Amino acid sequence: MDALKRPEVIFEDNQIIVAVKPAGVLSQADDSGMPDMLTMLKAYIKEKYNKPGNVYLGLLHRLDRPVSGVMVFARTSKAASRISEQIRKREMTKIYRAVVEGEMEETEGRLENWCTKDGKHNITTVSDRPLNSESKKAALRYRLIDRAEYKGKMISLIKVELETGRSHQIRAQMAHCGHPLLGDAKYGTGLYKGDICLQSCLIGFKHPVKNEYIEFEMPLQMEGPWASFA
Repeated sequence: MDALKRPEVIFEDNQIIVAVKPAGVLSQADDSGMPDMLTMLKAYIKEKYNKPGNVYLGLLHRLDRPVSGVMVFARTSKAASRISEQIRKREMTKIYRAVVEGEMEETEGRLENWCTKDGKHNITTVSDRPLNSESKKAALRYRLIDRAEYKGKMISLIKVELETGRSHQIRAQMAHCGHPLLGDAKYGTGLYKGDICLQSCLIGFKHPVKNEYIEFEMPLQMEGPWASFA
């Protein structure tokens, strides 16, 4: 397999495979023809285990293309069903890590707003009350990890846990409260022009067969604004 298309697998057994999605890579193929995790992991399994024919791999959740992070995929339909049920019941732990503009004063907090998605332009508007019948309540909790200086401006490293799962929720809600994510061309200010500083840094769930709780975490990357917190 081409080294550029080899996924970073951090755990695998005969039921699941856990891998890191890089920023810029799709979760699942679309019409753009850009690389996607599902296709890359199927090719990885096919090559590693010399699998004939089509390889089954269940997509259980997605990350936006600009976002990097840990993802779990199901290697059997049983695993797909059991983990999907955990996701529906909100029993899966998902923690995000982000670098935002400004010096956040509160060490922890909760944001609750209304999100209205414009599907035509793929953008979410955040408001303090519903804008129309399509508006959905959005809530998240955040915790301040550290503060630093970047290009003469203060930035903050936070961890976020979603209470709801709305389109672009973290990006839009943080921008609405005055702390847009660095690298966010859609909701940010242009302080940083690289990949958006948002990672799905931890996932935890019950193994679909062993029924034991397991967690997987990716380390803080040491490049771009992230390196300010080394």
